[in-house]
Amino acid sequence: MERVTIRLMKDRRREMIPVDKIRVINSRTRDEGQFALNVQSIDAVGQIKDIRVNDKFLAKDGFYELICGEGRLIAHQRLGKTHIRAEVVTCSRKQAYLESLVENLARTRPGTMYFARELKALHDEGWDYDKIARVACRSVEYIRQYIRLVENGEDRLIQGVEQEVFPISFAVLVAGADDATIQNVLMDAFDQGIVNSQNFGRARAIISARMDGRKQRHAGHEEYTVATLTQDIAKATEAKDSFAREAQSKESRVYTLLDGLETLYRDPVLMEILRAEKLDKRPELTGKYNLAGRMDPPKEATA
Repeated sequence: MERVTIRLMKDRRREMIPVDKIRVINSRTRDEGQFALNVQSIDAVGQIKDIRVNDKFLAKDGFYELICGEGRLIAHQRLGKTHIRAEVVTCSRKQAYLESLVENLARTRPGTMYFARELKALHDEGWDYDKIARVACRSVEYIRQYIRLVENGEDRLIQGVEQEVFPISFAVLVAGADDATIQNVLMDAFDQGIVNSQNFGRARAIISARMDGRKQRHAGHEEYTVATLTQDIAKATEAKDSFAREAQSKESRVYTLLDGLETLYRDPVLMEILRAEKLDKRPELTGKYNLAGRMDPPKEATA
């Protein structure tokens, strides 16, 4: 597998720089509990890892632009520190932003909306799915689905993931349905315990089939609801059960026929007649219907 590396910076050097001269260009959310522990650690043992800043626009704007290390910067601000140790580099704003995205991605818990948005941001910067997948250590399909969630997901769906109402695995499936009506019905059905990640595909197929049928009939607008979905699932289940009953009935008749054949092939007189007429060749069946495996060879008739 090709290794993706980012070597965009030049003139790297370490300096103590003023905290109030650093501008954050790509902020991210953080877990407050974990962040409080990080603040305590910096207060107790000092700064262990440098932040990284870009000085390309320092002369013009009077500010360094932060590439990575926002948590350490905020910790220094809260502790009242005036300077922070930084790795200072010189690069374009786009180069700095890209490295910031990659750094944030590495520090973000997968399976969250923030992670999905970071993937989308890299895609917006021109990265293809394959390159993002290598950086994120995920499959191309995983990257494609999460980016589609950000692009196609209804606000309710995205908010539901962020508020932990919907698991993101379910949200990714819902976002695959481009129609907003389908998305909302699936979310309502999930809320009521009718649909989950396991039966999602079946529910979506039922809704899509119903809506496609309406379009073909040029039917007027009729609201599709969870109640409608429940009725359609019941009908589909009944049709499936009916098919299963019919299949069992037919299989039972097949076994009855095989039992009859078995009885006939055990009759030596009948077999003598069939051999004389060259009609004694048995049906060639396979698997559980194999007659050869079910019957012993018949004895020849005695004079």
